[in-house]
Amino acid sequence: MTAQDTAPPLLTLDRLDEVEGWFFAADRFLFDWLLTHQRDHGPRGDLLELGVYKGKSAILLGHHADEGERFTVCDLFDAGEAPDDSTATEMRVYYPTLTRQVFEANYLRFHRRLPVVVQGSSSEIARHVPARSCRFVHIDASHLYHHVRGDIAAARELLTEDGVVSLDDFRSPHTPGVAAATWEAVLTTGLKPVVLTESKLYGTWGSADGLRDALAAHLTTHPTLWGVTEEVAGHTLLRVHSR
Repeated sequence: MTAQDTAPPLLTLDRLDEVEGWFFAADRFLFDWLLTHQRDHGPRGDLLELGVYKGKSAILLGHHADEGERFTVCDLFDAGEAPDDSTATEMRVYYPTLTRQVFEANYLRFHRRLPVVVQGSSSEIARHVPARSCRFVHIDASHLYHHVRGDIAAARELLTEDGVVSLDDFRSPHTPGVAAATWEAVLTTGLKPVVLTESKLYGTWGSADGLRDALAAHLTTHPTLWGVTEEVAGHTLLRVHSR
């Protein structure tokens, strides 16, 4: 992907409301801030999203794919492609209107070209994305524990040393499997939580302190968001809320 393939600088975060989906203000800000911070201070690398729904967060991620960086998305798009019955049921219940055509049409409203699209299970993503190549991975695919656990393991393999993973629905009442897999990764794999919002946990297997402190300093001047520092399971993290 090259610079001319991405959306023009005039893209604003509120324009994402034109696309159906769940991508709240705090997370739009954090995606934008984290990806810009990586551009300015490192690490560099590719971008990856597992689970795209209708493209709301993918549109913003694609905007941050710089020249020479590849943006890859992965989704089943169709319950008929599900790897097991439980996933097929989840697709039919929560995403009955999801199709690849809808995602691509939404994305092309903001970009000249599509990202690399992998239509299939996220369990196969390591076949399509090189190890240690990604600076940012957004996990928003299956909510089932064993699948999320696998997605987190894949993110660890694919991220650069100080790359960031964002885990969606880590605390939603209807997704206990995501919560179990997320905190298991914190407690057993060395994932360091950096910041939490109402719907996402952002973490790294690399250096967390500098990233957290830079974000905390920036939030002191933000007009609508504020951060609270907490100690959790031996980690210092930020909780971000709207004012």
